[in-house]
Amino acid sequence: MTLDVRDIRIGYDGRMVLHGLNFHVHQGQVLTIIGPNGVGKTTLLRCINAMLKPKTGAVLIENADVFRMRASEIAKRMGYVAQRNDAGRMTAFDAILLGRKPHLRWSVSVDDLRKVDAALNQLDLQHLALRHINEMSGGELQKVCIARALVQEPSVLLLDEPTSSLDLKNQLEILRTIQHIVHEHQLTAVMTMHDLNMAIRFSDVLLCLKEGNIFFCGNCDELTVDIVQQVYGIDVDILRHQGNTLIIPR
Repeated sequence: MTLDVRDIRIGYDGRMVLHGLNFHVHQGQVLTIIGPNGVGKTTLLRCINAMLKPKTGAVLIENADVFRMRASEIAKRMGYVAQRNDAGRMTAFDAILLGRKPHLRWSVSVDDLRKVDAALNQLDLQHLALRHINEMSGGELQKVCIARALVQEPSVLLLDEPTSSLDLKNQLEILRTIQHIVHEHQLTAVMTMHDLNMAIRFSDVLLCLKEGNIFFCGNCDELTVDIVQQVYGIDVDILRHQGNTLIIPR
C-alpha cells in the first residue's frame, strides 16, 4: 500500500498554509511530520484524511483519490487517532468496537467481536476491557484509541501527536507499539511529532515543514545540523550513542 500526496495546497483566513506539497509513503513505513508550531502539521494530517479539503491537489491510496470517496470508504482505508480524545462513559471494549462501525451491517457479528478481542490482546489491554475510559490514564486511553483505529482494518494509520502529554515510559511504549504494528502488518503510517529525538528513533522517514513547504524529506540518518538549524532557528549538535541519533541544543 502506497500513500501519495500530490500538490496539496490549503489556505484559510485569507492566507495559504500549505504550498503544493508532494510526497509518498510506502507500505511498512512510518513517516513522521516535524516542524515548528503552527507550520501546518495537523492541517496536513487532517487533509490526508479528507477532514479538510485542499484548494488543489489529491491524496491517493493505491491510485484511488480519497477526496472522491464516501466517508465510510475512507474509514475502511484510514484509521485516524486525534491528538485529543474525549473520554466518555463507556468501556474500553465498547470504545474499540466503535471502530468496526464502517464494516457493520445489521448487527455486531462474532467476527467483529473477535477483531476487538484481538486488538485488546495486541495492545495488552485485556485487563482493561471492562474499565470505563474516563477512568484511564493518558497512556491507557491512547492505547484504546489506537486499538479502535486498528479494528477498522485500515491500510493507513494517521496519528496526530500520539505521545502528547504522556510520560517518558508511556511515550516509548506507544511508539514501540506503533512501529511494531506498522512493520509486522505492513501498514502505512503518518504521524506528527514535536520531539525530534523520538521521531528519529521510531520513524523510517522524516518530513520537515517550514513556512508551509517541505524543507526536507528523507531517511532519518540524512537529517543534518544545518537542516535543524534552518528549520527551528537554533544551534544543535547531532550525536550518535549506542546506535541512536540524538539532537542536542547547544
